[in-house]
Amino acid sequence: MCGIAGIFNVKGEAVSVNTVQRMTDSIKHRGPDSEGIWTDSNVGFGHRRLAIIDLSPHGHQPMQNDSGELIITYNGEVYNFMNLRIELEALGYKFHSNTDTEVILKSYELWGKECVHKFNGMFAFAIWNKRTKEIFIARDRYGIKPLYYYYKNGLFAFASEIKALLKHPEINVKVCIPALNEYFSFQNVFSELTLFENIKILPAASALSIRSDDVNSFSVEQYWDYNFTNDHTISEEEYIEELERLFEQAVNRQLISDVEIGSYLSGGMDSGSVTSIAAKNFRNLKTFTCGFDLSSASGLELGFDERLKAEFLSNIYKTEHYEIVLKAGDMERVMSELIWHLEDLRIGQSYPNFYVARLASKFVKVILSGSGGDELFAGYPWRYYRAVVNDDSEHYIEKYYRYWQRLIPDSYKPRFFSPEIYPDILSYQCKDVFRGVLKNKLKKEITPEEYVNHSLYFEAKTFLHGILVVEDKLSMAHSLETRVPFLDNDLVDFAMKVPVTHKLKNLEEVIRINENVPGPKTERFFEQNSDGKNILRKALAKYVPESYTSGLKQGFSAPDASWFKGESNDYIKDILFDKRARIYDYIQPEMAKDLMNEHFSGKTNRRLLIWSLLCFEWWNKIFDPA
Repeated sequence: MCGIAGIFNVKGEAVSVNTVQRMTDSIKHRGPDSEGIWTDSNVGFGHRRLAIIDLSPHGHQPMQNDSGELIITYNGEVYNFMNLRIELEALGYKFHSNTDTEVILKSYELWGKECVHKFNGMFAFAIWNKRTKEIFIARDRYGIKPLYYYYKNGLFAFASEIKALLKHPEINVKVCIPALNEYFSFQNVFSELTLFENIKILPAASALSIRSDDVNSFSVEQYWDYNFTNDHTISEEEYIEELERLFEQAVNRQLISDVEIGSYLSGGMDSGSVTSIAAKNFRNLKTFTCGFDLSSASGLELGFDERLKAEFLSNIYKTEHYEIVLKAGDMERVMSELIWHLEDLRIGQSYPNFYVARLASKFVKVILSGSGGDELFAGYPWRYYRAVVNDDSEHYIEKYYRYWQRLIPDSYKPRFFSPEIYPDILSYQCKDVFRGVLKNKLKKEITPEEYVNHSLYFEAKTFLHGILVVEDKLSMAHSLETRVPFLDNDLVDFAMKVPVTHKLKNLEEVIRINENVPGPKTERFFEQNSDGKNILRKALAKYVPESYTSGLKQGFSAPDASWFKGESNDYIKDILFDKRARIYDYIQPEMAKDLMNEHFSGKTNRRLLIWSLLCFEWWNKIFDPA
């Protein structure tokens, strides 16, 4: 795991070595072990190394192939690299290191751009081909590793983080209004845009290429996509047996490392099962949990601290367990540093992730995460059930879009955004962005099961992607590599075939109520419950106690709804009720304050909106201080 950056002057101007150096230096936290700079006329690559596999200088990057014709700068881990190496060696290729970097480089040498189909892992890399004068950039299937780029007036620049791009003298900060519209609609950005105008994120499972002296050769192509189906040719018992095998294989694949590995351990079955398998391979495996002081919490938030459950699992697996306990006020202390690292604002409260990653980084270089299981195996049934029976595809879009407007619905936007930017807001319809995610999936005749699969597809493409981007930024802020065993290619391919009826146990009842009973009879299914991930619960029962596989779904969140009304209230008002706050260059203060006051009075839970307003205010202070 590392940090990469580069410049390609398509029109032929020489690259500034100093600029590549500044870009690379800005992401030193991603790779404190070593650095490398390579330039050749109009191309320059930078690399910061976090040494995980083959700690010797043989893993130094940027790396060239034997002929010097190909140069790579790479971030990630390809877990099947040893199998690919054996295949390449059988074809006569010689290796000078034990790194997956060299395997990727020689895979490209043999298979060209099709090499991406060979890789099982997480990656973002750029390869320069001296012979064809072409740069080729690719990102892994799921978007575990981020990659951003800027392309304007013949300047192409890329990096693992946006802050590196901002070190180029021709790249300036300006708010991208369409991205701002998406962010305050979805608390995410579903398109390839970012809050930085002209800076985009390369979509997951995509490859980009551009040739020298041809500004029109720029292209981005998707090489893979999710495809959730319903394969009923296999019995549930066979599905469970195969799921157990693939899950163990996935975790064991991701244990390859020349440095110590640890594991996050919450009170849930996903991280618990990952830890169970890892603990069999490593004596005294180190595990890490983030808990919360609930002395000022209320309501549902009283159940947010999962330390006791994690401690119980740690005792079973005999791990060396560490915890951090957050209290009201800890968010305030870290906001500036957090937003500098996060930069690309997405999803909800993430400061607990920042703190627990910092804790883990004091002991290990690599951490295992339980992310991905919910999105693959339908862990959020209260979402899917809102749009499971529909008149047609457009009806489904309407209902699901209504749910995913997490912050500001369209009807509020004329009063929320400032008059100066509202015309640009109005010209960029977020509903079209939402529909665009599903553009190749919808048809006239769709069953309830297919609608659920469309929801799984949508959330894997958007919500999971947002989680992965945030998780990468906040772990790499502390030079910590996060691995995601649930996103093993074989396991994902299998999960997408499992019928919805094996994932959701209440689906048939919800369909029956929706179709036959008038009135709000389905409301109880819209609340968090023990439905969802049904087949995964059965498969993971061999790794964690029954109470963990049958319990209610519990997200990883601090009791911010309570804290925002209590101990953190003065901090929020000092920043967001200040008439000089930068957010009011884009947002109408009266509307913003009215919505926040709804939360403070207890009328409506607006914790997600308050968090997003805080993030955007700090974003402006840090990246656009003028």
